[in-house]
Amino acid sequence: PGAQTMDRQVVLETVRRNGNALSVAADPLRADRELVLEAVWQNGHALSFAAHPLKADRDLVLEAVRKNGHALSHAADPLKADRE
Repeated sequence: PGAQTMDRQVVLETVRRNGNALSVAADPLRADRELVLEAVWQNGHALSFAAHPLKADRDLVLEAVRKNGHALSHAADPLKADRE
């Protein structure tokens, strides 16, 4: 396993260019809603690297799905069944 990045500003700038870079962020940053939102705006698939509570955040999941419909597969189960 590679080293995780803890520097929020570095991760923020990186996920703005490549949402999947969230995969190397330290766990506390994967729980940072603003940072995860930036990542999913760039690439909806980045939702797969978000902390579990954010995968249940309806607005955040909707943003990810707008970018990539397949991102729904990474959402928390209750949201997968949400018809809206």
